[in-house]
Amino acid sequence: QVQLVESGGGSVQAGSSLRLTCTLLGRTFSLFGVGWFREAPGKEREFVAGIGFRGDTINYADSVKGRSIISRDNAKNTVYLQMNKLAPEDTAVYYCAADHTGWGTSRINDYEYWGQGTQVTVSS
Repeated sequence: QVQLVESGGGSVQAGSSLRLTCTLLGRTFSLFGVGWFREAPGKEREFVAGIGFRGDTINYADSVKGRSIISRDNAKNTVYLQMNKLAPEDTAVYYCAADHTGWGTSRINDYEYWGQGTQVTVSS
């Protein structure tokens, strides 16, 4: 049984920063790639960032590239997503997911396990 738990969401002003945290319980964390996705009201779930099992393969969506950093600490079974210069269009529920390929890809179908999500709301 794999459980993913997100935290760190909240309501912030535009230009602020947030750090989202994803902790994996129940399996060997270091075998999984981990990705962050987001889903805004009325829109499809979209890829935000992904990191491979060793932390040396990283992918970002163009929408967050240059203002977000994904990292992982395998000793703590945790992945972080630091998001800076937040804008209202970043408002969404953010989900972390475990990728069975191990590479943290941008393909949603590669992700086998999902967390419950954490809400991020950015006001102008």
